[in-house]
Amino acid sequence: MKIQELLFILKRLYREYVKKHINRILIALVLSIIVAASTSGIAWLLDPAVKKIFIEQDSVFAWTIPLLIIIAFTSKGLSLYLARINIIRVGEEVAGAIQKKVATNILLSDIQVLDNRHSGKYISNVMYDTHHVKNLVSTGVLNLMKDSFSVIALVSLMFYQNWKLALFAILMMPLAGGLAKSLGKRIGKATSKAGESSGNLVSFLSEILKGSKMIRIYQKEDYETKKSVEVIDDLVEKNIKIGSIVIRATPIMEALTGFMIAGFIIFSGKLIATGEIGINNFFSFLAAMMLAYQPIRSLATINMAAYQGAAAFKRVSNIIDKKIQIVENIKNPKLNLSNSDIKFENVSFKYENTDEKAIKNINLEIKGNTMAAFVGHSGAGKSTIINLLPRFYDPEDGSIKVDGQDIRKVSLYSLRKNLSLVSQDVILFDDTIKNNILYAKNNATKNELDRACQYAAADEFIKKLPQGYDTLIGENGVRLSGGQKQRISIARAILKESPIILLDEATSSLDADSEEVVQNAIINLTKNKTTLVIAHRLSTIHNADKIFVLKNGKIIDSGKHDFLISKCEEYKSLYQKQLKK
Repeated sequence: MKIQELLFILKRLYREYVKKHINRILIALVLSIIVAASTSGIAWLLDPAVKKIFIEQDSVFAWTIPLLIIIAFTSKGLSLYLARINIIRVGEEVAGAIQKKVATNILLSDIQVLDNRHSGKYISNVMYDTHHVKNLVSTGVLNLMKDSFSVIALVSLMFYQNWKLALFAILMMPLAGGLAKSLGKRIGKATSKAGESSGNLVSFLSEILKGSKMIRIYQKEDYETKKSVEVIDDLVEKNIKIGSIVIRATPIMEALTGFMIAGFIIFSGKLIATGEIGINNFFSFLAAMMLAYQPIRSLATINMAAYQGAAAFKRVSNIIDKKIQIVENIKNPKLNLSNSDIKFENVSFKYENTDEKAIKNINLEIKGNTMAAFVGHSGAGKSTIINLLPRFYDPEDGSIKVDGQDIRKVSLYSLRKNLSLVSQDVILFDDTIKNNILYAKNNATKNELDRACQYAAADEFIKKLPQGYDTLIGENGVRLSGGQKQRISIARAILKESPIILLDEATSSLDADSEEVVQNAIINLTKNKTTLVIAHRLSTIHNADKIFVLKNGKIIDSGKHDFLISKCEEYKSLYQKQLKK
């Protein structure tokens, strides 16, 4: 990372997140000045302490100077405490604001963007990267203020005592600064790699948690353990590299300190011998120099923290700055439905990072309050058509209309409000059954909830549970069977009362008994609704008003079941293969 890029990132961080906390930073700034003044005061008091107490043996100063030293240390400690309290709050609030923006961006991002990025990467951005940004804002900013003022105050005192010795001492500082600049660039690169490794670890842990049953049934515990060791070792090595870069400054700083002390002893010995400085000046200067050691060392590492925090903020910004293509346009009118007719006109679509179009020049019409089914081999384009209607994606060419209204020219909120989706991959939250169903309509009455569950054939098994509707179902409904989860999903869709229903192979993963129950629930859900079905089992769509047969992204035929059996070889072949199973 070049210095120009570093400065640009830091300016943006300040402008967008830190600036609003300027009052707290100014308070910390004033407190840092008090810390610096107290620190230099302690060193300065050694001059009269040695002269008045040890040399002149003044009884008055024997107790006043120690008292002043106590006051100085107390003032320093209290000021530093209050400064840290203020800056910690700033760092936490900045980190929280960034995390909120990332979370919001994830919630609003185009589905295609989310599909192309592993969830572990997002979690790493939210946790690992914001942690480094927080450290930069809190620890970095406070140290910059506190240590800068302390060094200025102590160096000023050193010049006051003897400019020759002070000049020698500060000649060592550019060496430390050059070292910090070099290490800062390297630590920025190392942090980026560590962030990637952190994301890989989160992704891996997420996958083994979801796939715990499969791992055990295929006896892959040893394999996954070996994999975990590799992933964790990779992160450990990256973090060790960061740590090693940081501590590389230690021996050099210690060596510089040794040169400073050695030079100080030589010079001060000559100056004392010539009477240029007194023994009291010597001790005061020594104290100032030793007290300056820690802040100088701390300042030398701020450059590293800046590169580390900037690299982390850059990765987070890549998420925040990702332009969202499918957004709500408040100027667009609401979708007004009458019949819920659906029409695709010359619709084509291609996924990112692919060469071939998923669907090509699709033209179809679905009358309102009818059921349309889509069949075809895997990859034929069925799911793509379903995903285009709620604008999870937008077509590259052509238009999709509902009751004659282009879905890209109406309110996105009103479009999705009129759609319900039931898919084979049921999404449930780690909450109660009741709250999972009410997700569709938070203000639903008990009667509406009971009705939805009855129509979905879910009320019977729910009432048998120990806590009934208040039963916690675990992460993604782990404590429920596939059929039970699907019925909750259908109950949720029924409660929403949308005029258009999307069914994405809703019964494909169920056993025969569960499929029959769920199929009856689907009948209740789709009654008098415009329904689009992706059919895994063709036996479930015998009564569909229209069946569209897809192959290689194109509609090759359409009609009712009996017509397609007699006229469409592709459909006949698909149907006969399922009969043989």
